[in-house]
Amino acid sequence: MRLLSRKLLGAASLGVAALAFGFAAEAQNYPSKPIRVVVPYPAGGATDFFARTVFTKMSQSLGQQVIVENKPGAGTAIGASEVARSAPDGYTILLGDSGTYAFNVSLYKKLSYDPVKDFAPISLTGRFALILVANPSVMPVNSVKEYVDLVKRKPGVDYAIAPGSPVHLAMEFFRRTAGLDMTPIPYKGGGDAIQDVTAGRVPTMFLDIATALGHVKGGKIRAIGVASVKRMPALPDLPTIGESGYPGFEAWAWQGFVAPAGTPRPIIDRLNAEFRKVMTDKAILTRLSESGFEPQTSSPEEFSAYMKSEIAKWRKVIREANISLD
Repeated sequence: MRLLSRKLLGAASLGVAALAFGFAAEAQNYPSKPIRVVVPYPAGGATDFFARTVFTKMSQSLGQQVIVENKPGAGTAIGASEVARSAPDGYTILLGDSGTYAFNVSLYKKLSYDPVKDFAPISLTGRFALILVANPSVMPVNSVKEYVDLVKRKPGVDYAIAPGSPVHLAMEFFRRTAGLDMTPIPYKGGGDAIQDVTAGRVPTMFLDIATALGHVKGGKIRAIGVASVKRMPALPDLPTIGESGYPGFEAWAWQGFVAPAGTPRPIIDRLNAEFRKVMTDKAILTRLSESGFEPQTSSPEEFSAYMKSEIAKWRKVIREANISLD
């Protein structure tokens, strides 16, 4: 029995060693075929724009085509779940956002993936500032103070949301911070919501800066405050919500990309390094900045720590607001 056990243990050790050698060899030759980037949103949105701008450029230095695939649905859970179940070989990666990595775990009682356990973080990619906006024809305010005073005089003011999205959670955070009694009006997506706000059917909402800029400059909506720590270069005269009476208030629509858990570290490091190279390209940075996007890079460990801190922050907001998407 002891001899048999030793033989079995020896065989198992050889198997593990062979597997490790295989991973190491694959990592050394990576990539040897096209890489698939799953975007859990429809084509044409901010996340899709980033993917097609940046990952197309990465394909040049990687020496393999990087294919962007849109897998929308279930608050990004469909695309995220597919990547979580994919082989950990670096050929399927996910470009998700704050909803994917921080909100969904608290919004869904039975989420089909675990953002911490099922993914190997690669890098944060950047963020969009979120702006509190109002239609001036139905909500004639010019500042955060005037906005708060109006809502407190007339409780129940409607606001547009795409349930579970960064713009939804930002409004819930602000509403609870300022002690406002307001009524959410749900929409399938941000595009439908902003149409009704610009038309005056719903007076207000939060918007990401990339979507808001054109409407603000066109005079259809008025920017009231930005949920960033500092004022944004695209709207330098717009005060932050923090400097408007709510110190420390901050909310972003942020993004990052990950691989399935168990992906070899050399592959993670290669993808991180190639992404950092692209983010030094002046043409790419200019294109991103003009859209209102604030590019970022990070180590895998920094991204992991940020994800966990955001999960804790937004879990509190979601539970206090009693929001569930199940």
